[in-house]
Amino acid sequence: MLAELKRLFVGQPLANEQLAHERLTKRIALAVFSSDALSSVAYATEAILIALLAAQSAALGYATPIAIGIALLLITVAFSYRQTIIAYPQGGGTYIVSRENLGVTPSLVAASALLIDYVLTVAVSMSAAVAAITSAVPALDPYRVELAIGLISLVTLANLRGIKESGQIFAIPTYLFILSMFALIGAGLMQLIAGGGSVAPAPAPHMPYIAEETQSITFFLLLRAFAAGCTALTGIEAIADGVPAFKKPEARNASITLVIMAVILCLMFLGTTVLANAYHIMPDGSPEPETANSQLARVIFGSGSPFYYILQIATMLILVLASNTAFADFPRLSYFLAQDRFLPRQFAQRGDRLVFSNGVVALGIFAVLLVVGFGAKEQSLLHLYAVGVFLSFTLSQFGMVQRWRRIRTPGWQRSAAINLLGSLVTGTVLVVIASTKFLEGAWAVLLLIPIMVVALRSINSHYKAVARQLSLADAPMPSEVKRHTALVLISGVHRGVVPALQYALSIAPDNVTAVYVDLEPEATAKLREKWKRWGSGIPLTILSSPYRSLVRPLMAYIDEIDAQYDDDVLTIVMPEFIPSKWWQHLLHNQTALLIKATLLFSKGKIVTSVPYRLED
Repeated sequence: MLAELKRLFVGQPLANEQLAHERLTKRIALAVFSSDALSSVAYATEAILIALLAAQSAALGYATPIAIGIALLLITVAFSYRQTIIAYPQGGGTYIVSRENLGVTPSLVAASALLIDYVLTVAVSMSAAVAAITSAVPALDPYRVELAIGLISLVTLANLRGIKESGQIFAIPTYLFILSMFALIGAGLMQLIAGGGSVAPAPAPHMPYIAEETQSITFFLLLRAFAAGCTALTGIEAIADGVPAFKKPEARNASITLVIMAVILCLMFLGTTVLANAYHIMPDGSPEPETANSQLARVIFGSGSPFYYILQIATMLILVLASNTAFADFPRLSYFLAQDRFLPRQFAQRGDRLVFSNGVVALGIFAVLLVVGFGAKEQSLLHLYAVGVFLSFTLSQFGMVQRWRRIRTPGWQRSAAINLLGSLVTGTVLVVIASTKFLEGAWAVLLLIPIMVVALRSINSHYKAVARQLSLADAPMPSEVKRHTALVLISGVHRGVVPALQYALSIAPDNVTAVYVDLEPEATAKLREKWKRWGSGIPLTILSSPYRSLVRPLMAYIDEIDAQYDDDVLTIVMPEFIPSKWWQHLLHNQTALLIKATLLFSKGKIVTSVPYRLED
C-alpha cells in the first residue's frame, strides 16, 4: 500500500541512464533557479519603506536612491558570479570555490550560511505567498500558518518527482509574474505621464504602519533601509550553484541565464520602488496587513480589476516557486557536503526520481518548523535573511580572487579585479547588515553558523574515525576459529523454535545450549515436558528471575558463557515468528527487538535471528 501511494504521488522510478535527459533548457532553468531572486520584488521594496518609515513619511523619498544603489550592487554581484560559472562549470558554487581556494573552515562557514539561507528562502517565500493571498482575501489571515505548511508540502512533493518535472510545472507562473509586474510598471508610468505627476495616493483601507518612536533621518537609518532592501539579492547565486543541471554547454547556458535574470530583476525592483514613491505607498501595519505591492496594484489597476487579482495570484505563485530554487540547491549542496563526509551519507544518494530525496525532505521539515515558529510572518523572518547570503557572497568572490592569483591564466588580472570588487562590495554590505540588524535577529544567524561548522566537523571526524578503524592497512591476519558456542534464547517450545535449534546445531554441533528465563513456575514445568520431545537433545538452561526481569538474567548468563573461553565465537540465536500483517506486530511484545538492541552494543557476540513466517 505504501509503495503504491509513493508511486502515485512521486511517480515511477527512473533509471540512471535517464539522468542526462533531466537537464534543463535556459527557459526552464530561469524558472527553476531565478525565481528566488525575482520573487524578492514582492517584499524588498516594502522592507525599505518599513525601515524608512521610522522617520515618518518624510523619509520615504530616499527609497528610490537606495534602490538604485542596491541595483548597482546587484549588477556587480551578478558579473562576479558569471566569473564563477565560467571557472567552475561543474557547479557547487560558494562551497566548492571556498574549499578549493580558502580552505576547509571557510568553506564550511560558506556552506553553513547557504544551508541556513535556503531554509529561510522557503520560509520567507511561503510566508510572503500567504501574505499575497491574505491581502486579496483578508478572511484567510487567521490560517496563515496552515496555508504556508500546505504550500511547503506541495512544493516538496513536486520536487520529489524530479527537477525537470518541477521546473515545467512552475515555468508558467514565473513568466506570468514577470509579465504582470511589467504590466503594472508600464501602466503606472503611463498614468504618471498622463497625469503630469499629480496622482492621488493609494487608498488606505487600514491605518498605515507608524513607528512607536519617530526617528530623525540619519545616515544609520539610511543604512538600515539599504540593508533591508538587500534582500533583493537573495538567490542570485543559485544559478552558479546549479550549473550541472543545465543542458550542454552548461557554463554558457548558465551565464546567459544569469545575465537575463539580473536585467529582469533590476528593472522590476527599480520600477516598483519608483512607483511606490510616486504613488505615496506606505506599509500597512494593521492586524490584517496588506502588502505594498498590493496597495500599488490597487491604485493603478483598481481594487476590483481582474488585473489586480491576476497580479496577486502571479505574486503568490512566484513566491511559492521561489522556494523551488532552494529545493534545487539545498539538496545539491548537501550532496557535495556528504561526498566530503561533512553530512550523513544519506544526503549523497539519489532517490527513485534521480533527485536527492533526503535533502528535499529535510529542507521541507526545517522550513515548516521555521514557519510555525514565526507565525508565517515574512517581515519577521527577513531580519535573519541577508546575513548568510552576503557572507557566502563575500567568501565566494574572495575565493575567486585567490584562484585567479594561483592559476594566472591569460587575462587573470581583469577577472581578479572583477571578483575583488565583488568581494569588497559584498563584504561592506555584510558589515552594514550585521551591524544594523544585529539586535533584530541577525545575531541568531551569526551564532548558528559557528555551531553548524562545529557540527559538520564533528560528523567529518566520526567518518574519519570509522574509516581508520575499518582500514586493513595495519590489521593483523585473521586467526583460525577453534571453537563455536551457540546459545538459543527461547520463550517457549513451538514451531518457530525448531528451525532455530536446527540452525544452531549446524554451526556448533557440539556446543549448543538453549536458555529460558523462569518467569512463571507453571509455564516452566510445561516447557520441561515439551523439551524432552522437541529439544533435539540440546541441553536446556533455565534461569531464575525472582523479580520477573527478562533481560538482566539473560545478559548476565551470556557474559558468563562468553568469559569461559578466549578463542571461541559466541553466537546468540533468536527464534522469531513474523505475523502476516504489519498491524499484527502491535499485538505481540517486542522482546526479541529489545534483546537485540541490548546485545548490539556488547562486544564479541554475534546475534542471529531465525524467522518463522506465519500464514494469513
